[in-house]
Amino acid sequence: MAKAPASEQLRLLDLQALDSKLTQLDRRAAAVSANADIAALKEKLAAADSGLVAINTEASDTAMQLKRAETDVEVVQARIDRDQQRLDSGAGSPKDLSALQNELVSLNKRRSDLEDVELEVMERLEAVRVRQAEHQQSNDALAQELVALEKTRDDELAGIAAERKDVEAARAELAATFEAPLLAVYEKTRAHRGIGAARLFHGKSEGSGMQLSPGDLNEIRGAAADEIVFCPDSGCILVRSADWS
Repeated sequence: MAKAPASEQLRLLDLQALDSKLTQLDRRAAAVSANADIAALKEKLAAADSGLVAINTEASDTAMQLKRAETDVEVVQARIDRDQQRLDSGAGSPKDLSALQNELVSLNKRRSDLEDVELEVMERLEAVRVRQAEHQQSNDALAQELVALEKTRDDELAGIAAERKDVEAARAELAATFEAPLLAVYEKTRAHRGIGAARLFHGKSEGSGMQLSPGDLNEIRGAAADEIVFCPDSGCILVRSADWS
C-alpha cells in the first residue's frame, strides 16, 4: 500500500478544493455558454430576418410593378400627344381627322384605366414600405438585444476565465509542494474517479457521501497513519484525522 505522512495527506484536501473549484468554474462556463435566452433570441431573429426578406422581396416586386405601370401610362400619353398634334394641325382628310378623334377618346380611356392601376400599385407600395420600415425597426431592436445579451455572456465568461487562471496558478503552486509519488497517486485517482481526495468524517466518506460499513471502517482504522487508504465506494483517497473519528 502506498504511503505518505498524514500531514501531507491532509494537504491533499487543499489541492482537491482547488480542483473542485476548477470543476465548478468549468460548469459555470458551460452553463453561461449554453445561454437559453441567447439561443431563443437567435431563433426569433432568424425568423424575423426571413420575414424581412419576404417583405423586401414584396417591396422590390411592387416597385417593379409600379415602374411598369408608369411606363404604360407614359407610352399611351406619348401616343395621345402625337395624335393631338396631328389633329390640331388639321392635316388630313375629314375621315382621317374623325378617326384620330375616336382614337383619342379610346386612348384617354386607356390612360385613365392605366392611371388607376398606377395609383393602386403606388398605394400598395406605400403600404409595403411602411411594413418594411416597421419590420426593419423590430429586427434592429432584436439584434441590439442579442448584442447586449452576448456582451453580458462574454463578460461573464471573461470573468470566469480570469478566475480560472488564478485558481490554476494557485493549484500549480500547491501541487509543486507535494512529493511526486503522492501527487501521482492523487492525480491518477482524480483522473479515474473524478475526485482525488476527501475526508473520512465520523465514519462517512465525503467523496461518496455514504456511511462506510463497519467492516470497511475497521479495515481503514487499522491502517497506519501514513498509509494511503481509499473510499470503497467512490475510489478517492480518504484523508483521516483523529479529530474526525
